[in-house]
Amino acid sequence: MAQQRRDNWQHEPPARFAPNMRRIAHLDMDAFFASVELLRYPQLKGLPMIIGGGRRKADDLLHASHPGLPAHEIPVAAFPRLKDYVGRGVITTATYAARQFGVGSAMGMMKAARLCPEAIVLPVDFDEVRRLSRAFKETIREIAPLMEDRGIDEVYIDFTEVPGGQREGGRVLARLIQKCIQERTGLTCSIGVAPNKLIAKMASEFNKPNGISIVHEADLQTLIWPLAARKINGVGPKADAKLEKSGLRTVGDIAGQSREWLVEHFGRSYGAWLHDAAWGRDERPVVTESEPVSMSRETTFERDLHAVRDREALGAVFTDLCERVAADLRRKGYVGRTIGIKLRYDDFRTATRDLTLDHYTDDPRVIRQAAGQSLKRVDLDRRLRLLGVRVGKLVPAGDLPPSEVRPSPPETGPQTLEMFPDATPKDRKFDSD
Repeated sequence: MAQQRRDNWQHEPPARFAPNMRRIAHLDMDAFFASVELLRYPQLKGLPMIIGGGRRKADDLLHASHPGLPAHEIPVAAFPRLKDYVGRGVITTATYAARQFGVGSAMGMMKAARLCPEAIVLPVDFDEVRRLSRAFKETIREIAPLMEDRGIDEVYIDFTEVPGGQREGGRVLARLIQKCIQERTGLTCSIGVAPNKLIAKMASEFNKPNGISIVHEADLQTLIWPLAARKINGVGPKADAKLEKSGLRTVGDIAGQSREWLVEHFGRSYGAWLHDAAWGRDERPVVTESEPVSMSRETTFERDLHAVRDREALGAVFTDLCERVAADLRRKGYVGRTIGIKLRYDDFRTATRDLTLDHYTDDPRVIRQAAGQSLKRVDLDRRLRLLGVRVGKLVPAGDLPPSEVRPSPPETGPQTLEMFPDATPKDRKFDSD
């Protein structure tokens, strides 16, 4: 069987006759938000630290308690600890030292405090994060201009025709990009280079932090198939549990099943996608300059959440998603009119709703208000495994007069999802995966 699978791959012809092989890189900045703080406070390096919570007041308090002392000389004992945090915030990112305690992004900070109470906690410095995000992406474009922006801390890069992009499978170019980013920003990144986006993203996780991983088509069985099924980007906890129940624990286990069997057990689109993913098939191009139709943020929960019993956790995540998508809009210079939500239930069915405003916006509070209205129109009786927020009908902010952009609503303090406990949906409509 293994030999049959191996024969399905086209072997590389002799190098002197071969055209350039497709080489796609996925670059992910290492614990980006936390690493930005370590530039300011290098004395925290190697310590458990999480980034998240409320508005940025930590710097003012630290400097007020240590007047005249440079930031890098403030004693570690002066920094706030997670055990003292009170609120409904969620973690944006965590250092690798904190992750060893089971702390991770999108986790409620109160839960994280039970896992790692002595972790240092600092809020996000969005201005500095955006500045360094622009800097590392400009560095990449100067070397390899075919770059797809995938968010504030990750990109895809087409190495195929770039000088050095074929040398050592792309390692030479990846090493150059790493070096230039570190020289310009002081930050490290991890890079995976592979025949396509799917495998490149998996490979970028192999040697974190500050690592480079090279995967060729012939490496599929040795490097990809032994991986746990959840390592495929798009396989969440619920899908992983269902795969394991079927005896499919690794990527290779999935590849050993027929497409028909996977479609029968996981649905037409998801089953077919699982088969292609396990066999490393992905023809998506690196998209550089296309105008975005929409921007979205979504998260898959570590455990299924219920709209009533987990109301506060859902409210915090929901607000965080709205703030993130608003930050994406502002960073890229867009405003939008259609605000939508996406829910995935514990049975893998997906519901989407949206609302079109009469003004454009990039304000997180406006986005949250509109998204909250959409939440009232979906079934909230069942447990949720995924929540997402989307802004569509985008236009460049500079193309509109101020009168067409919705003003910010007044401050109302912390928001929870009031619509969850008493939602009575009237127009249920589901889109099957």
